[in-house]
Amino acid sequence: MSTFTLEYWQDDGWFVGRLREVPGCFSQGETLPELERNIAEVYKLLQADEDMPVPPSAMTKSLQLAA
Repeated sequence: MSTFTLEYWQDDGWFVGRLREVPGCFSQGETLPELERNIAEVYKLLQADEDMPVPPSAMTKSLQLAA
């Protein structure tokens, strides 16, 4: 089991948060406990995605995005 930093705030009555140590791991909930459950689910989904095999034909390229 790993320990992460949940950074959270309230926005229009919702608790919104992210795990600082895990890029792209954001969620929300009507209560803080709901946010904690939801962000744990997002973390699990991100971990499952990382375990997906990449086909040998996968390619990469640079992509410039406006800031």
